[in-house]
Amino acid sequence: MKFRTLILLTVLTVLFLWIGQALGGRTGLLLALLFAGAFNFFSYWYSDKIVLSLYRAKELSPEEAPEIHQIVEELAAVAGIPKPRVYLVPQQAPNAFATGRSPSHSAVAVTEGILRALDLRELRGVLSHELSHIRNRDTLVQTIAATLGAAITFLARMAYFSRFFGFGDDDTNPLELLVLLILAPIAAFLIQMAISRSREYLADETGAKISRDPLALASALEKLHYFSSRVPLSGNPATSHLFIVAPRFSSSSLASLFSTHPPVEKRIARLRAMAGELL
Repeated sequence: MKFRTLILLTVLTVLFLWIGQALGGRTGLLLALLFAGAFNFFSYWYSDKIVLSLYRAKELSPEEAPEIHQIVEELAAVAGIPKPRVYLVPQQAPNAFATGRSPSHSAVAVTEGILRALDLRELRGVLSHELSHIRNRDTLVQTIAATLGAAITFLARMAYFSRFFGFGDDDTNPLELLVLLILAPIAAFLIQMAISRSREYLADETGAKISRDPLALASALEKLHYFSSRVPLSGNPATSHLFIVAPRFSSSSLASLFSTHPPVEKRIARLRAMAGELL
């Protein structure tokens, strides 16, 4: 996983440098290099806080959500990891995600919508999936990818518009900037897709083993898939791979052309097959 993280950060850093050169030639390239190094360091330590802040997540105390805390505590004990902090996202789109750089610095977040859409058994299945991401140390890679993906999208747009309004390197080809605006965000999402799909399958499998109830997770995925196409989520599409099912964002984006998740139908079929093996 450390090697995977290194490759991910290296590729995203190259995108940073490309954008920096478009913004200001050699000076922009140097500034982008310094900024990328600082940003990678910062995102390692604080990207979980950034994502939670982006979705205005509020930490829930055991007194505020005793049933959720009990489920998380039980599943964490089975998974052999410290109990993560629990957050509530004030959105109606049913979904959930995990974040944090390590099992000892982790959190799980659920939306208000998922608490209404699922029963406790299905919610337990979802939380087992999210704790599996923490146990498998996916959360560091996913959170850094989400943070850097959002930054790359922003910088690509800034590079294009700075040149459009007469700033930046005069030698830069306007066509190159247009390609940059389109391809840089797509490249960032392709990187996220590459690391996300296989990890979702693994989290489903690990979560089903932790909860000993793969059918609960299968049922939850079925409901979440139905609602996700109908109830939009307000947020940054660069974070889509963090969620248990791919959300439909309220803002239009090139990210909607790609899926960071495996087909839900295949995930459900695999879980139902696991249920037969566990009987």
